[in-house]
Amino acid sequence: MTVESDPLEADRALKARHRDMWALGDYPAVAAEIIPDLGAVLVDACGVGRGHRVLDVAAGSGNAAIPAALAGASVVASDLTPELLEAGRVLAARRGAEVEWRQGDAEALPYADGEFDTVLSCVGVMFAPHHQAAADELIRVCRPGGTIGLLNWTPEGFIGQMFKAMKPYAPPPPPGAQPPPLWGSEDHVRALLGEAVTDVTVRRQTVTIDRFGSPGAFVDYFKANYGPTVAVYRGIAGDPDRVAALDHALTELARGHLQGEEKAVMEWEYLLLTAHKRD
Repeated sequence: MTVESDPLEADRALKARHRDMWALGDYPAVAAEIIPDLGAVLVDACGVGRGHRVLDVAAGSGNAAIPAALAGASVVASDLTPELLEAGRVLAARRGAEVEWRQGDAEALPYADGEFDTVLSCVGVMFAPHHQAAADELIRVCRPGGTIGLLNWTPEGFIGQMFKAMKPYAPPPPPGAQPPPLWGSEDHVRALLGEAVTDVTVRRQTVTIDRFGSPGAFVDYFKANYGPTVAVYRGIAGDPDRVAALDHALTELARGHLQGEEKAVMEWEYLLLTAHKRD
């Protein structure tokens, strides 16, 4: 049996590529410098408090896990990429937050049914390639009556449009994989969660980004630090024309979103959804 014909081996290879991609650049810097407060927004929306058992899925370096722990919850941060977990341990220790860091695949979480009061993910689970498998796991490990909370970039917002701009320069996705920004579509997420949840609340909000004074500053930063962008550029490094074309596409995208005369800012849109697992 060849690797290509073995679904389990193909999935292992796909997840290995995902681990490697998120280890590129410096995602902990992106989370800390660009969207430092986004995890706390989700934690607050989920009503996380003292004594709650919380799982942060695709936690990265703990953008949501650390605020949840500081709110008094008992928190497990799960991610596919060990390098991000290690960065999270350092950040948590620096902030005095007690978090359990465990490597895990969002599509096959190593936890018992109904183990957590709150299961959340901040711009994390959206990058799991098989959306229904990941959604089913979020539901499975949440206790009946517990909270599921998701914060994801929308397809129409800046990051969704960035992935659209990068798509022509990236390798084609494997069969069955779905685009990450679909998790920012209300209809898509409602369909994924289905009848397993109730009391769904959904809001579209934006986070103000004031880190980039020019389109070029944004492109340079993401080329150096954001794993998916780093990976795309590495894939076309031998073709200067394609590199120049992608530079132009991302520069023009940023130019269209930067606003303000005295201080340039961007508004990045996300979907914030909370729900309760049915009893």
